[in-house]
Amino acid sequence: MSTTARTVLFHELGGPDVLTVEEVRLPAPGPGEVLVRVAAVALNRAEALFRSGGYFYQPTFPASRNGYEAAGTVEAVGEGVTAFAPGDPVMSAANFELSAHGVYGDRVLLPDTMVVPRPAGVDEVTAAAVWVTYTTAYGALVERAALAPGDHVLVTGAAGGVGTAALQVARRAGAVPIATTRSEAKRRQLLDLGAEHVIVSDGEDVVKETRRLTGGRGAEIILDAIGGPGFAELGGAAAEDGRMICYGWLDAQPALLPMQWPLTVHGYSNFALLGTAEGRRRAAHYVGSGLADGTLRPVVAEVFDGLDHIGDAHRLMESNRHTGKIVVRV
Repeated sequence: MSTTARTVLFHELGGPDVLTVEEVRLPAPGPGEVLVRVAAVALNRAEALFRSGGYFYQPTFPASRNGYEAAGTVEAVGEGVTAFAPGDPVMSAANFELSAHGVYGDRVLLPDTMVVPRPAGVDEVTAAAVWVTYTTAYGALVERAALAPGDHVLVTGAAGGVGTAALQVARRAGAVPIATTRSEAKRRQLLDLGAEHVIVSDGEDVVKETRRLTGGRGAEIILDAIGGPGFAELGGAAAEDGRMICYGWLDAQPALLPMQWPLTVHGYSNFALLGTAEGRRRAAHYVGSGLADGTLRPVVAEVFDGLDHIGDAHRLMESNRHTGKIVVRV
């Protein structure tokens, strides 16, 4: 039996105004599929890039979907689905192509491999805000960079969702997080969120300050959201045999290679972790255990009520005035 869903679609590249809420008919779940009633969605910078044509792949028109993160409840399952049942609280796994499976909507039909259980006792706003940021920080720092106690971790763009998550992931491992931000107004916020030190890049030299804060050694790990030519400059802040991880490209120019060798450089994609059942299992256990023991605490900047405010939510994200995640209750 089919159903309808209020779904956010866009038919051309552009700013937040291209996002429209439309009625879409969804078929009954087929073999291996799950129908999820969405309670909340959270925004990621990737979705603004996707909407405007700056992501690493382009939308499929007409009627492209958008959105990686949603929390909700299973309404129905298709033949062969055994891991989920109606009534189960779930989250989207963010391991899919956005045009086909984007989760901005009040209902979404997904393969069961694109859904993960919601941790027990976690409300929908928290659940919507937790998955992409914490699995990215965990996958990049722990699985890829072998984060260890005592490591100094330089986190650029630290006021964003992944940045605030990375501060807590570093703290949880016994490492020393150093945050960068362009805004002096965010210094106190980042210290309160777990940064050991904060460098305001508009007035301070990130490389010199990192060297000073680490006694001249440099940071063992650099987690960079920006890329571009500045990525090469960040190499000067890395310790000998350090690890640099570029997971974003807020600067659309090509990222240049640092020359402070010996140095390991990673281009990190979260699909490497979330694309396999074993990776999703490890990520879900890490996130669930961190929420349970309180070491992971999602930072929610603002909650909008209703899908009709999705454009407002995108505008706030692009203003860079917020710290943490932006959530839309559906």
